[in-house]
Amino acid sequence: MYEGDSFFTLTGPQQAGLLLLSVALACGWIYASWRLSARRPLVLRLAIGIVLFFGFVWLSPQIYYQYYRLIIDGLPAQFVVGWPLGPLHVVRLLTFQFDANLSAHSQGLLGWALIIVAALRR
Repeated sequence: MYEGDSFFTLTGPQQAGLLLLSVALACGWIYASWRLSARRPLVLRLAIGIVLFFGFVWLSPQIYYQYYRLIIDGLPAQFVVGWPLGPLHVVRLLTFQFDANLSAHSQGLLGWALIIVAALRR
């Protein structure tokens, strides 16, 4: 299913670095979801989880691009973040209806994790 994914064009150490970066980002965003949603009504907690996911989908490409600049010679310094994508894009990620690649599926899983963590009653 993921044979053609760009992840597999990286060397082993580059893949490990990308995985570490992804885990660190996911942990940071999940922690933010946990902290920001504490002692809030359920509707607000769910909104916080969704907004955090929207923010991750919008801003994380810049972080990943910086990683790729470290491992690939010649990539120019530039902004890769554009206007935020609409709610339909986020819904497609959460329902796994976007591209069938590791990035999209990982984002969908993170989105659900952010929403579930935010929804947990503490």
